[in-house]
Amino acid sequence: MKYIIVSDIHGSGFYADKIKKLVEEEKPDNLILLGDLYYHGPRNQLPEGYNPMHVCEVFNSLKDIILCVKGNCDAEVDEMISEFPMQEELELVIENQVVMFTHGHKYNINNLPKKNIDVLVYGHFHTGFIKKQDGILFLNPGSISIPKENTKHSYILWKDNEIYLKDINGDVIEKRILG
Repeated sequence: MKYIIVSDIHGSGFYADKIKKLVEEEKPDNLILLGDLYYHGPRNQLPEGYNPMHVCEVFNSLKDIILCVKGNCDAEVDEMISEFPMQEELELVIENQVVMFTHGHKYNINNLPKKNIDVLVYGHFHTGFIKKQDGILFLNPGSISIPKENTKHSYILWKDNEIYLKDINGDVIEKRILG
């Protein structure tokens, strides 16, 4: 299985188009969106190419492969225009690992869910990383449109047992092999 995981698009039509191009090139089984799709939020500058309706059009065109969790900036009206469901959290078993996907404003490396999981994948903080702590693997794709703390515009590619944090040009920032 192959997954592209992105977070914190915040209404950037420019980066939504880049995500669509990544999907066309990588041909993932699923595009997993970790929330904050359309609205830029009061603490963020407007991202490049701010155009929430274009973001919606791009994602609706990919609805057959999208799995999505809601972010703290996502509202009921965002769900109404999206042709794919937005869940509070998502659990999958990938490579025999119990993986929880969430936005990150509730559950993250500093506040674990009360569930048995092997991997926690979240965004929210706009900083990409791959870390292992206390037996749990933590993945954060960063923000594809508004990275913070001098991190890059980034996403995660998860292919079988290989996990890559990549910048928007496809260059590998970090890599982890499961097992």
